[in-house]
Amino acid sequence: MDHSARGIIPAYLLSRLAESGRFPKAADAARQTLLAGRPPFSARINLSIDEHGDLVVELTDAPNRTISDAQNTEKLPGLVVRREEEPPVDDASVNEAFDGLGATFELLLAAFGRNSLDGSGAPLDATVHYGTDYDNAFWDGQRMVFGDGDGEVFRGFTGSISVIGHELAHGVIQHTANLEYQGQPGALNESIADVFGALTEQFTEGQTADQATWLIGAGIFTDEVQGKALRSMLEPGTAYDDDELGKDPQPAHMRDFVQTTEDNGGVHINSGIPNRAFALTATTLGGNAWERAGLTWYRTLTGSLPSTATFRQFADATLAAAVDDEVAAAVRAAWKSVGVLEDERRSPAE
Repeated sequence: MDHSARGIIPAYLLSRLAESGRFPKAADAARQTLLAGRPPFSARINLSIDEHGDLVVELTDAPNRTISDAQNTEKLPGLVVRREEEPPVDDASVNEAFDGLGATFELLLAAFGRNSLDGSGAPLDATVHYGTDYDNAFWDGQRMVFGDGDGEVFRGFTGSISVIGHELAHGVIQHTANLEYQGQPGALNESIADVFGALTEQFTEGQTADQATWLIGAGIFTDEVQGKALRSMLEPGTAYDDDELGKDPQPAHMRDFVQTTEDNGGVHINSGIPNRAFALTATTLGGNAWERAGLTWYRTLTGSLPSTATFRQFADATLAAAVDDEVAAAVRAAWKSVGVLEDERRSPAE
């Protein structure tokens, strides 16, 4: 598997950038990022045994954050530069990462009663300044890792709360449904991460569903790029359209589902379909998206969802998890709108 596959920047976009003549520095950075990839994905169970041989799990309702600095190397975790309860330091990336981890923790706790990524108070660790001109941010199974970007196409990644919420959500998924990172379950994996990313930003900013931008990664492109974000959940396929980077390839409907062997079967591409279903559900219901639509998606993720779930299976599961009839109606209409569910056909007897 391409180890860069789970980063916030999909490999197909880095590959396109690697051939750029307009952005020579960014092209070189993209090539180096693709070569460096990311460390192999691995799971961590935060358990310990005390001197009596008993299993110990420490629970807390406050985040336990540690930020390290890779100092532009690709060695993890790096030098610890800020811990919980310590004041801000003279490094914007460190402070932004620290705040973003906290924002995601607060969403999980306040909206879903979830104590960190594993539900049991797991520490939140991150490393900044990974690599040189590294054009990505990723969750490696244990920590968030941030590159600084090349400065020509991508800015540093710590400034986007939606990016941080997205990548940490892979940790939540890892500890719950553990959706396979291939094809439709992989696209659901990416989409659910986008849902958490958007909700983290909305919760932090105090935005209702109607006030939200529904953009993932807004602000990580420089002004040289014709684009507003990496993805638009409400309007997939409209996030960017640049001469060098091409056009946002995300479909918004099943009729445009992309069949490909690249990108682990299009996990970053076809995620646009369930993304739009969630955004439509949330905007139809109005109010705070995390309270009804978000809770329904969370209940689905933490229920009996199989790791190989298809779009249809996930849609059916969200209907079963809907918190009330009004939510169920909005969910059903949204999945029909994107072509995952079909309109019911009434029999002549009816």
